[in-house]
Amino acid sequence: MIRPLFLALLSTSLVSGAPAASQTGKARVTLPPAPAIVTMASPAPSSRLLLQWIPGPVTCDGVSITGATIRRPWNLLGWSGASTADRAVTLRFDIDQAGRAVSVMRDSPDFVPYANDIAPALVASRFAANGAHRDCRITYSSRATPLDRADVPELMSYTIHPQSGALPKEGWLRIRSAGGTCQDDPQPQPLVRVLPDFEKLPATPGARDWSMVRYDLDAKGKPVGATLLTGTANPALDAAALKAIRASRFTGGPRTGCFYPFWRAPATLPAPDMPEAIRDTKVAGNCPDAHDWATPPQLRFPEPFRRRSIEGWAVVSYDVAPWGELGNLKVIAAQPASDFGESAIAVLRSARFKVNAQGYTGCVDRVRFNMGPHNMPAPDAPEAPPPVY
Repeated sequence: MIRPLFLALLSTSLVSGAPAASQTGKARVTLPPAPAIVTMASPAPSSRLLLQWIPGPVTCDGVSITGATIRRPWNLLGWSGASTADRAVTLRFDIDQAGRAVSVMRDSPDFVPYANDIAPALVASRFAANGAHRDCRITYSSRATPLDRADVPELMSYTIHPQSGALPKEGWLRIRSAGGTCQDDPQPQPLVRVLPDFEKLPATPGARDWSMVRYDLDAKGKPVGATLLTGTANPALDAAALKAIRASRFTGGPRTGCFYPFWRAPATLPAPDMPEAIRDTKVAGNCPDAHDWATPPQLRFPEPFRRRSIEGWAVVSYDVAPWGELGNLKVIAAQPASDFGESAIAVLRSARFKVNAQGYTGCVDRVRFNMGPHNMPAPDAPEAPPPVY
């Protein structure tokens, strides 16, 4: 079972003070009055922004690569004045024979906020399967737009996977401005909500597909004029979404410009095969094949890849101190991205061997990150149906 990592944040309060007067013998010495405290009104809250990462061209060995389906990272929410715009992230990677991006890593180790989904989005992309390529590069540039001016389809896309929390009011108002009378009170309520049989629909590895349907309601609450407004162009999901809306029924009263989203969870994207040479890696030392764990490793899946159902693996070497602590941890190899190597290091660093007189050197472990059963709810899975617009 995949267990999410929970971090406990600790806060510290600092309390300081000084006496107003001191007393020495019979003489009382009065200290000067403390300076007046000037309070200022808090500034108005910053405006929320829709953050997008836009992929640039791909080059391999300095040559442009075409015929690719580059998936964009999921949209996020940010704050104005928080240095969210004019950022860029460059990834280095290879392309294997099947057209998959592998050996993905950042060109710079510097932390960039709001960039967690960039590498997973590239891993979920597909290139033409016409031969392997090495030394590839792609740069993603950030774009920040106030919610009241953002493109409606981009705001709708955010609501399908709201990683930065609920969409604020100004975003909903922007979406509803593209509708009609369906949002007027009292809003129509579903009497019969028909949903597709999602498990029978094809899913895309590493990507959540979605279809936004626009429709009107006649006087009896029957959907009419249903059309596909936007989405990820999964033909089977699009057809099933239109069929489901047409079969649904709502409280009476003619309405125009109603929206409803349908989405299909991503299919699992298996990890690339582990080469035999990597699988059989040995490091000189005295580490036994059977580990005597005092605290076994606990697998923590790298969350951005879990959201996209992307599996991976890493091979890590390390030494063990006589008191059982692991040290000198090094990533020998990791696929499809270096993030899996970093996660494997974290997994092993939390483990402990039993106390041993001399300790060990040259230990090698292979850590595989596999998704759980598809019927297992994800930590961020919505507990209610998608929102009605």
